[in-house]
Amino acid sequence: MSSPNTPIIGSSNVYGMKKVAATLSPAEVAANTTAEQLLTVDSSFIPDALDAAADVVVVVNKPTAQAGLGIVGARYVSPTQIGVTFVNATGDPITPTASQVYRILFVW
Repeated sequence: MSSPNTPIIGSSNVYGMKKVAATLSPAEVAANTTAEQLLTVDSSFIPDALDAAADVVVVVNKPTAQAGLGIVGARYVSPTQIGVTFVNATGDPITPTASQVYRILFVW
């Protein structure tokens, strides 16, 4: 891993990246809404270089599609949690498929 103050991509502000996989079971998402869920991940997944939530971009990829359900945002919350904002664009509640392996990319 690079030094926390040395950009890894040319002259950009990207200092590090880490891709991890986590088995997650999000809760039901109410109809016609967006809602953030705090999901617990193994603390060893979170890179040590992450000091401030403002300096982190988190990308989360759900492995399967579910009609009407999407991920519209994600953020670093703490060394053991990420916040994932789901959208349900249907008139019925949707529960994301349980125990799926999500891909998570941390960029700082």
